[in-house]
Amino acid sequence: MTHDPLFIFLAVTMLAVLAVLLIGVIGFAKGGKFNAKNGNKLMQLRVLLQFVAIVAILIFVWIRGGN
Repeated sequence: MTHDPLFIFLAVTMLAVLAVLLIGVIGFAKGGKFNAKNGNKLMQLRVLLQFVAIVAILIFVWIRGGN
């Protein structure tokens, strides 16, 4: 299962969501110019990545025949 390309894509997508979320939270906590400039863009990117991850999870379950 760990060599399955769809599983690897799913794992990478979820790690990307986590990375963007952590960058956003840390930037928000520190405030300043970085948050003012990138806060909204990071939130939009996180929402997009979450959408991709959810679709990938649904496709993974559908293809693998999850009931």
